[in-house]
Amino acid sequence: MAITMTKPAAKHVANFLTNRGKGIGLRLGVKTSGCSGMAYVLEFVDSLNEDDEVFEDKGVKIIVDKKSLVYLDGTELDFVKEGLNEGFEFNNPNTDGECGCGESFSV
Repeated sequence: MAITMTKPAAKHVANFLTNRGKGIGLRLGVKTSGCSGMAYVLEFVDSLNEDDEVFEDKGVKIIVDKKSLVYLDGTELDFVKEGLNEGFEFNNPNTDGECGCGESFSV
């Protein structure tokens, strides 16, 4: 089981944590939402929960709760800039479909 990040994603998260002045890493999770059923959740973490799994890639800790890990195992987190737009992209091998806007996915 593993969650990884591209160099641009790791750099973006590390810079944000530095500017924030605190935090141990980035939480990646899923919630029921959207037209396809599930949506990704990202938040910065200051302390770990009992059911957290911690992965480290390129010097950045990625924290995932055990329930979300079932849907996220093997995911690569990328940070992409296209023109004036920028944001995270999820390369998740577990999805079998996404909604047209890219906000949610199904497994």
